[in-house]
Amino acid sequence: MKVLVIGGGGREHALAWRLHHSPSVTKVYATPGNPGIAKIAQCETATDYVQLAEQLHVDLTVVGPEVPLVAGVVDQFRLRKLPIVGPTAANAALEGSKIHSKRFMEAHGIPTARFHTAATPAEATEALRAFRFPVVLKTDGLAAGKGVVIAQTPAEAADAIETLPCPLVIEEFLEGEEVSFIALCDGHRALALEPSQDHKRIFDNDEGPNTGGMGAYSDSAILTETQRSHILETIVNPVIHATGFTGFLYAGLMMTPSGPSVLEFNVRMGDPETQPLMLRLLSDWGETLMAAAKGALPSSIQWSPQPATCVVLASAGYPGANQTGQAIHLPEATPDGTTIFHAGTKRQGDHLVTAGGRVLGVTALGNTLPESIDNAYAAVAQIRFEGMQYRRDIGKKGLKRYNTV
Repeated sequence: MKVLVIGGGGREHALAWRLHHSPSVTKVYATPGNPGIAKIAQCETATDYVQLAEQLHVDLTVVGPEVPLVAGVVDQFRLRKLPIVGPTAANAALEGSKIHSKRFMEAHGIPTARFHTAATPAEATEALRAFRFPVVLKTDGLAAGKGVVIAQTPAEAADAIETLPCPLVIEEFLEGEEVSFIALCDGHRALALEPSQDHKRIFDNDEGPNTGGMGAYSDSAILTETQRSHILETIVNPVIHATGFTGFLYAGLMMTPSGPSVLEFNVRMGDPETQPLMLRLLSDWGETLMAAAKGALPSSIQWSPQPATCVVLASAGYPGANQTGQAIHLPEATPDGTTIFHAGTKRQGDHLVTAGGRVLGVTALGNTLPESIDNAYAAVAQIRFEGMQYRRDIGKKGLKRYNTV
């Protein structure tokens, strides 16, 4: 089959890479793609995705980013009876509006933090009285992973209210271990992908402002089988039963002492969680996604038992105003089990240069989590561009399971 991937970031490079290696897939297209994707797929420029899919005669389209999903691209494809993986615009509102999402969870008994909504800064200031510090403030709409502030003090909360666009969600701060739980849904049932953990803050030890994600690791040991079943039962399945959800449902969870609680819903695969997940996936991804698009998910998919770690290399200044146009120096080859996924890169003449905040996702497998971390950082050491910044503790929380910390 021929598959079109919509998007041009690190997540889409990983999706295209896995599809490229899928026996059922004969050709991969991407729009707009990036220089890394261009090595394994045909990149096209388009504003009308339906028209492009028809022109290319693709058999299946996979949507990477949230913006076209919220805008209704899946609805447009289905009107033309074109197979596509993703949720309708109505269901994409679970990510497109945090207020809608919180109210949905409240209405359907899905565990989440206690919250208030505020239409104005004055209402937000008043709502703070109902919470202890630290407190979480979130802007309602899409914010590329950066519309969340964890305020430790009233002064920080006041600053957040001035900075974040209203309306806002204000919610209690939950403590525990964060987990990214992503399920592929066909409108009737869900198939859980392997668990992973994102690292949102820009600096080591989870310090500094939130970013789109500075790295992630995937390891089967993150969740027990009992925990996975409980999450499917209490969080994912209620969404499907209420909405007929299709595509990827991403539950950002806090594993609290009283059980998993939803921090946020996303309606697509995570970035950078997709990168380690695609390295670990063994099943034919094209076949699996087509089955999901047809409403006939398989009962299971195959995964490598090896953990995988992704370290994001970012431009100077990120997540604020960042430098671009810096020459990128990559190794001529990487060891088996290590892949460099492109995110914010472009070609400038004969040179590869930075073209965004998050530039590359260096991703590696290992027989153990510590080995996958070491393999990823060994590859990072061979890459350079001016102003390159990255966290040096990706996956380190997971090392406690190996009694090495």
